[in-house]
Amino acid sequence: MDTTITIYCKNNSQYKEVPAGSTLLEVYELVDSPLKYRPMNALVNNKVEGLNYRCWQPKDIEFMDFTRQSGLRTYVRSLCHIFSKAVYDILPTATLNLEHPISKGYYCVIHNGKAMDEVTIEKIKKRMQEIIAADIPFHHKSVRTSDAAILFRERGMEDKARLIETAGMAYTSYYELDGYINFFYGCLTPSTGYIHLFDIVPYFDGVLLRIPQKINPNELQPVIRQDKMFEVYKEHLTLQRTLGLDNVGDLNLAIEKGHTSEIVMVSEAMQEKQVAKIAEKIADRYDDGLRIILISGPSSSGKTTFTQRLGIQLITHLYHPVSISLDDYFLNRVDTPRDEHGDYDFESLYALDLLYFNSDMQKLLSGEEIDLPTYSFTTGTRIYKGKKLHLKKNSLLIIEGIHALNPELTAHIEDKYKYKVYVSALTSISLDNHNWIPTTDNRLLRRIIRDYQYRGYSAKDTISRWGSVRRGEDKWIFPYQETADSMFNSAMLYELAALRRFAEPILAEVRESDKENAEAYRLLRFLRYFNYISDQELPGTSLLREFLGGGKFHY
Repeated sequence: MDTTITIYCKNNSQYKEVPAGSTLLEVYELVDSPLKYRPMNALVNNKVEGLNYRCWQPKDIEFMDFTRQSGLRTYVRSLCHIFSKAVYDILPTATLNLEHPISKGYYCVIHNGKAMDEVTIEKIKKRMQEIIAADIPFHHKSVRTSDAAILFRERGMEDKARLIETAGMAYTSYYELDGYINFFYGCLTPSTGYIHLFDIVPYFDGVLLRIPQKINPNELQPVIRQDKMFEVYKEHLTLQRTLGLDNVGDLNLAIEKGHTSEIVMVSEAMQEKQVAKIAEKIADRYDDGLRIILISGPSSSGKTTFTQRLGIQLITHLYHPVSISLDDYFLNRVDTPRDEHGDYDFESLYALDLLYFNSDMQKLLSGEEIDLPTYSFTTGTRIYKGKKLHLKKNSLLIIEGIHALNPELTAHIEDKYKYKVYVSALTSISLDNHNWIPTTDNRLLRRIIRDYQYRGYSAKDTISRWGSVRRGEDKWIFPYQETADSMFNSAMLYELAALRRFAEPILAEVRESDKENAEAYRLLRFLRYFNYISDQELPGTSLLREFLGGGKFHY
């Protein structure tokens, strides 16, 4: 007699008896295919699993399509496997680096001893289309790590062998596609036919791998040039390769060999060099009338520490830096606009009292003294504590906040007075040649640690808010990043190795029954690839101290 199990499908709140051992794909059909678009993966008891996963016990299941972040990741990983397979088929001796997300796509470099031409790109694209049309299955394999390392080395994939060996896990999973193997730290689609839309186009000295829009999977993301951000990435990639740290496996080996102090010192020196260079550019424009420095960036990008370090550098140029936080110009809470769900929208530009802010800025630039407000997050009101502000002859006003680059914020102030800086954690180091590290993961880990230590929020709390934060960034911050006069990369080569020890116990508190467990579990698995670095190696002025504590600056 066949055994059945009870499945609860969260997509349509349906209980269903299914044969024990059914794959998620089979379950999806039995629960009446509840999604608008094809599923990419599913949450099984709040953990992401591929659609070939078999259910032997009763489970809660929620299927994810491309419009969900988890489904998008699975789509992109599967596309990258197809891309790397096609490059291998067309250029078997070439090395492919999938370097980082940019311009609504993914920047990739094909090292083949010559510049990439459009004819070769078209051949690769055609081969990808053939692989997709053939609907070839991705075969998931799990073997002893020592055996996986041998397989990778036999195929010239030293970067993957080094990563899995230094991560210290007994077994390693990889995917095989028509004889070609690759490693990814998350699940893929069942077969290549799930990839319905993509493109590859020339981009600088490489190519841009284009993907569909998340909200409309039938159209590609538009290519938005991000030349300034590209240069920042390029500079940091050059630094890490100068140190011989192409990927995380190299970093782990360097830590094992006792080179942590050198890596930390070089990373910190690189950041200080960046800050000093920005201060010098500001000083060069002072005689032209520059008086206001606007600093913006997404959540947990390190804006506060950057602001204080920039202030120190400006003092060495004999200027008097004065800082203002845009948070102090929030409207009283009762006057704050609401979002589509009826909740207060604190991410909105219009949560700020724009008229009052611009009035104060005009007074300061005219030489007047102002009463500086303070926003009380406890009462949700603006209060005054007797703080006065008056710009001296050599003063520079530093304004820090997520909306600082939005032109509407300072619409009444002439451009000659303003210098704009964009701050973000642009993670340049990758796990291996085909697995980049999302910058959002870096910032989310920072925020989880900071919220837990200083704001009393659990990892569950922070993860639950993260989606709203990201939507606010997409709307209010990212559109203005390329308008900056300077970009500051707050990510460091060693950073995730230092964050691991702090993040793991916080993430471990998220329970399996919590919907946030999927993200907590994913981050925990991701962090396993980094060897630990003690925070004692970090100087008191390190930007990471803003999140870990023990720093010299006041927060």
